[in-house]
Amino acid sequence: MFAVFARWFDNARSEALIGAAESPGGGERLDWSRFAPFLLLHAACLAVIWVGVSPVAVAVCAGSYLLRMFAITAFYHRYFSHRTFRTSRPMQFVFALLGASATQRGPLWWAAHHRQHHRHADRPGDPHRPADGFLHAHVGWFLKDRNFATDRARVRDWLKFPELVWLDRFDVLVPVVYAAGMFALGAWLGARYPGLDTSGGQMLVWGYFVSTVLLTHATLLVNSVAHLWGARRFATADDSRNNPLVALLTLGEGWHNNHHRYPGSARQGFYWWQPDPSWWGLRLLAAAGLVWDLRGVPAPVLAEGRGRATEAGRWTEAGE
Repeated sequence: MFAVFARWFDNARSEALIGAAESPGGGERLDWSRFAPFLLLHAACLAVIWVGVSPVAVAVCAGSYLLRMFAITAFYHRYFSHRTFRTSRPMQFVFALLGASATQRGPLWWAAHHRQHHRHADRPGDPHRPADGFLHAHVGWFLKDRNFATDRARVRDWLKFPELVWLDRFDVLVPVVYAAGMFALGAWLGARYPGLDTSGGQMLVWGYFVSTVLLTHATLLVNSVAHLWGARRFATADDSRNNPLVALLTLGEGWHNNHHRYPGSARQGFYWWQPDPSWWGLRLLAAAGLVWDLRGVPAPVLAEGRGRATEAGRWTEAGE
């Protein structure tokens, strides 16, 4: 029992165990020691029945969702995976911590798998291609043995930062601290401002559990839904789609066909009618001098996307 518990907090133990033994099914076996906490995360949301709801709890839930979604979309994805802008080492680590608090593993693991996705998008070798089943593309892929370890060969550019390597190894510590902070916030607010009608338990459930489950599934929609349903403005070699609903839920990540056409851009809503809040947030950080060298979309790519529809499924200039 202690060995399983230790594996939750030290990824090196799990990676060593998986690497030492031939996994049945070539790594397709579900890792139940990881699947169980994932299920418990969802089950914990049912505690709203006992802790109740208050306006402040819902507000903190929404704020927790938006802050951590921005950390995932702008930094885990556009920065760590694609290096579409530059920032300082302290800012890099701050947003790596915020991203880890979203309970989506460490930044190196996340970037390594996303880079693999782009290299093999919707083909064998893609860790979450929908052709292997919707549930696999949405949640199954990261619960399997073969996708547990961080492929360091794909993230050599980040291995020179020991703080990122440490965070990738002990990534689960950050959500634990974040959840404890939510409980402390609710306890303090409940004692200091009784009229808010909140408590430590209520803030823990809404600020961490409910917010995290919503955030997790919204992010995973990009892997599943945005490769199945939506518009194809660009004739890419994969099945990526522009899905406005996914874009709304993920602060701009749903313009996925755009992204697969030119992943080197920090902007994914290429046109003014494609809202991209993560891009807007990066522009604000750039104005404050906290990030810089934001890479945009080349004019030829923009012109290509304004062309008339083709049989590959691109849309006309009239819109999506």
